[in-house]
Amino acid sequence: MITVGVEEEYLLVDPDSLLPTPLVQEVRATARLAPIADEQEVQDELLQAQIEVATPVCTALEEVGGHLLRLRHAVASAAQANGCRIAITATAPVRGALPVPITGSARYLKMRGEARLLVDEQLICGMHVHVGVPDRETGVAVLNRLRVWLPTLLALSANGPLWDGRDTGFASWRTIIFGRWPVSGPAPYFAGLADYEARADALLESGLVPDRGQLYWHARLSERYPTVEVRCCDVQLEADDAVMLAGVVRALAATAIAEEKAGAAPALCRPELLQAATWHAARHGMAGTLMDPQGRLRSSGDVLCMLLGHIAPALEESGDYREVSSLLHRLLQRGTAADRQRRALAEAGLPALAALITADESTG
Repeated sequence: MITVGVEEEYLLVDPDSLLPTPLVQEVRATARLAPIADEQEVQDELLQAQIEVATPVCTALEEVGGHLLRLRHAVASAAQANGCRIAITATAPVRGALPVPITGSARYLKMRGEARLLVDEQLICGMHVHVGVPDRETGVAVLNRLRVWLPTLLALSANGPLWDGRDTGFASWRTIIFGRWPVSGPAPYFAGLADYEARADALLESGLVPDRGQLYWHARLSERYPTVEVRCCDVQLEADDAVMLAGVVRALAATAIAEEKAGAAPALCRPELLQAATWHAARHGMAGTLMDPQGRLRSSGDVLCMLLGHIAPALEESGDYREVSSLLHRLLQRGTAADRQRRALAEAGLPALAALITADESTG
């Protein structure tokens, strides 16, 4: 069974205004005092109004869901104890006149010195899925084979339509903000592990990128763990949807490994086409069309059916098919989290939006 782990980022906000609140150190300290979260599971991030949680390594999706609910509750309770809330949204709906202070590590201070406005605007939150691979060579094969599905994953996860108090017109504005870093978006197709390492080394040796942590491809090899890290998804409103995406990513990895062993040809896609498909997915989410693995625009529902058919054997083998397929169908019926944010704001204004994105589902 391929292992899986999930990292989620949240915003810390004022409960009434939703303005970002720089209280990460206080919230982390409170969360660590609770018996349901430890220091390794709750971390700070680039800005002091952000906080990150990370599940342990899991073998079953049920474990992933349990850990996410536990960690969400721990951080939500710690935030409330410090007079703020966690907002589970990919973009800050509103921002203050002054930038949020950054976390004072040497690496983050250097980033601010090199890209001040971009750092100031990193009030964005993603979800990263790690899937275990036996070795880095296999990891590169997985990257090559799942890259054509990354725009679909992005569209499914879209949860960031609002910025500076208004609708951006994008389902995932986070994707657009993050795409301004020097190395970001879809990764290239790699000839093998040596090619991956050579490209990464060349970026560092040139001085254009300071470290491998800033290779912000939507999928990459982890430098800390024996995993492929898929980074294209927005953080999810509900833990169930995060579990669904983790299940899809794991199934994509399992399918890629099986195809690689069988010698099946990977679906290729030109980088400019994949880049445009990523922008399209960030713009529309699931409301319209998506690019299929052959580079053709189809209805979002049709592409989702193609995805489910592609990974069905892997989902069946892991015992995840019923859960993942039912959650995918639920998402199609009620829309993405971005659609739900827009509906809440349109129907009842900021209070309804605040109630939606700051709800602690573990107490509901």
